[in-house]
Amino acid sequence: MKVGIVGATGYAGQELVRLIIQHPKAELAWITSNTYKGKDYHRCYGNYTKIYEATCLEQDLEKLCQEVDVIFLATPHGLSSSLINKDLLDTVKIIDLSADFRLKDKEDYKNWYNQEHTNPSLLKDAVYGLCELNREQVKKAQLIANPGCYPTASILGVYPLLKEQLIDHQSILIDAKSGVSGAGRAPRLGTHYNEVNESTKAYGIGTHRHTAEIEEQYSYACDEKTIINFTPHLVPMHRGILATAYATLKENYSYDDIKAIYNQYYSQEKFVRVLDKDYFPETRWVKGSNYCDIGFKIDERTNRIVVVSAIDNLIKGAAGQAVQNLNILYDLEEDLGLEQIPVFM
Repeated sequence: MKVGIVGATGYAGQELVRLIIQHPKAELAWITSNTYKGKDYHRCYGNYTKIYEATCLEQDLEKLCQEVDVIFLATPHGLSSSLINKDLLDTVKIIDLSADFRLKDKEDYKNWYNQEHTNPSLLKDAVYGLCELNREQVKKAQLIANPGCYPTASILGVYPLLKEQLIDHQSILIDAKSGVSGAGRAPRLGTHYNEVNESTKAYGIGTHRHTAEIEEQYSYACDEKTIINFTPHLVPMHRGILATAYATLKENYSYDDIKAIYNQYYSQEKFVRVLDKDYFPETRWVKGSNYCDIGFKIDERTNRIVVVSAIDNLIKGAAGQAVQNLNILYDLEEDLGLEQIPVFM
């Protein structure tokens, strides 16, 4: 497979480069960057010195699409939808890491992203690429909307409970924490070292854009319109997401009842690890890997369940899941090029 990456100099784009150049069945044909066009890639990321030293090209997809089978778009929201059209999709497959095609309703996109969608006619054709849930649709897709990082952790953790209707779908609260890389590479005051070091803060309370994405997928799971409380937090670490979800159980279930449900959904999944009783995920256990770790606890006093999920926001929350989607598209083993063991330290 010949692959191109648009937006290769962002954090997610850099991880895509790293994964693709090590992928045994993929060839990285070109990379683009609006910010660093004409610059050698190893001058943007010194870790690629004598490993990958291609030059960042200008973003001319009409020309570049003729050279590849798949294009990854690691671009900000609003840009991806302006780059994609029917002619492009007739030529190549697109895996979009932005939010532009994750929501099916253009009005939802407008409300949460504060701008008009520039290509709403393609929304119906985009497949939401959460691999463990939509594998069969991904296999036939031409345009894949790679899920967001917070939604990946939040959806995988709660989905089996909603699908089996074990919880009240209107009782869900999510407290999630992310490393600073989730804010992107562009410099801004709120992500300067002195602003985030030795501090933790909540942000986007009641307004974070990923709320709509989580609610939409939860609604599909239980066939009921679902509204949640979602509060993200920024913590002083480079990468990782820990999402803690709380929900009211409909009946009195035992640990074994719930564990059986999780096993039903995830025991055959390569990248979802449901932990043993009274073990709960930590971000360092998934760092640098495509794993999602899940643990849960039943609070018998309140008849609520607490579900904890952990991912690396740049891998399973972005580039790794994109490569997993690539593997599904081409009927390859899903862990091909993604076999990295988590980096503990």
